[in-house]
Amino acid sequence: MSNIKGVVFDIGGVVVGSPIVGINKYEKSHGLPHHYLNHAITMRGQNSAFQRFERNELDLYTFYEQFGRELSDAPTLNEWYLQYCKNRGIDVPSLPDSIRVDGRELFGIMMQESLNPDRNVLTAVRRLKQSGKFRIAALTNNFSAPKTTDPRPQKGKERSLEEELAFIGMGEKGKDLKAEFDMYIESAIVGMRKPDPRFFKYALDQLQLKPEETVFLDDIGINLKAAASLGINTIRVEPLSSLPALRKLEAFTGMKLVDDEVAREEEERVRGLLRQKLKGTDDKARL
Repeated sequence: MSNIKGVVFDIGGVVVGSPIVGINKYEKSHGLPHHYLNHAITMRGQNSAFQRFERNELDLYTFYEQFGRELSDAPTLNEWYLQYCKNRGIDVPSLPDSIRVDGRELFGIMMQESLNPDRNVLTAVRRLKQSGKFRIAALTNNFSAPKTTDPRPQKGKERSLEEELAFIGMGEKGKDLKAEFDMYIESAIVGMRKPDPRFFKYALDQLQLKPEETVFLDDIGINLKAAASLGINTIRVEPLSSLPALRKLEAFTGMKLVDDEVAREEEERVRGLLRQKLKGTDDKARL
């Protein structure tokens, strides 16, 4: 019999769309290699604008400026991307001589992805919570909502606070999402973020759970590795479909979380995506 007493969900890339998808869209629309900016954001590390913002150490408008500046350093980003390609044994594409990333534009595209919930994961969250058998929590790297407009707006680009909140995906939908969980643990409030082991320990303390009594779902390997190092059970949610992860969660919890008809529809959707990808590969090979 399972000893699982709590399930902890990441938000972006698990319960809702992943910001990484937004980064990839920005890269494609600006002629940048795949994962060029995403890798750079990771390489910037703990003192980067992105990580400081998620620890509530920067306000939104300062973050926009610093985020864009950090990602506009083409020589450094090219060096990192060359190493990225070498480590993965992939051909190096054409790299930019110079780049200017608009921090606000990029972040807005990233956050718009968070408006798209994964209905299958959300159904699983609700079923687990309604069962009364588990403590259900979210553990998310996020940011605090701005309380004022930009104090230094560019001429002709003044925006109301409501417009800015809508642009970064903060509104009633976010409030509704929080209500789905027994506990919603936020990096911007706690001042720590994943993959910091202290953040996971904080969550366990708040939930009054032992690591072995807990399952954690995330889409990012480094976060799962940090949780696993503490003895927490982990499940990786893949970008193509959450169904395999939910099947693993069913095994941990002993509950049916995905209806058979929904599972068949999801499997068919994935097969369709794979057929499209294979066709695209074949078409390129013929050129």
